[in-house]
Amino acid sequence: MADPVDLQRISGALRNVGWVRFWTQLALAVVVVGVLLFNSIGARVASNAQRAVGLGPGLSFTTLSFLLLAWSLWQCWLVIRCGRALASPVHPSRGETSRLIKRGLLVDLAGLTIAAVGYQALAGSLFLQASMQAPGLFGPMSYQGSQGPISTFPITSIEMLSVLSNTQVLFAHLIGLMFTLWMLQRVHRRG
Repeated sequence: MADPVDLQRISGALRNVGWVRFWTQLALAVVVVGVLLFNSIGARVASNAQRAVGLGPGLSFTTLSFLLLAWSLWQCWLVIRCGRALASPVHPSRGETSRLIKRGLLVDLAGLTIAAVGYQALAGSLFLQASMQAPGLFGPMSYQGSQGPISTFPITSIEMLSVLSNTQVLFAHLIGLMFTLWMLQRVHRRG
C-alpha cells in the first residue's frame, strides 16, 4: 500500500501533467483538423491525380494518425480522472493506473509510427514533384525534352500544408509519448 502523502503527490502530478498534455495535444489537434478540412474542401490536390501521386496515401495516414490522437486525448482525460480518484479514499490500484497509462503509451507509439509512414509518403510525393520541375526562374512552364514536351507541376501551398498537418500530428504524438513516459515513471517510482 502506498503512503497517503505519496498518493497525493502522484495524484497531483497525474492531474497537472495530464492537463498540460491534454491542452497541448488538443491545440495541435485543432491545427491538424483545420488543415485536413482545408485540404478536403480545397480539393486542389485531387484535381490532378497525376501530380499528386503520394499525397492521397500520405493524407490517409495523417488522418488515421489524427484519429489515434483523438483517442489519445480520451486516454489523457481518463488519466486526469484517475489522478482525481487517487486523491479520494477509494482509489485505483497502482496496476490499474499503470495499465491506463500504458494504453496511452501504446496509442501514442502507434500514432507516431503511422504519422512517420504518412510523412514519408508526403515527402516522397513532393520530392518526385520537385524533381519534375523545369529549371529556371519563371515558374511552371512546358519545355521540350528528349522524349517530347514535359509539363511541370509546381509544389503548391496546399501541398505544403499537407506536410504541415502531418508534422503537427507527429509532434502531438511525440509530446504525448514524453508525458506518458514521465507519468509511468512517476507511478512506478518508489519513495
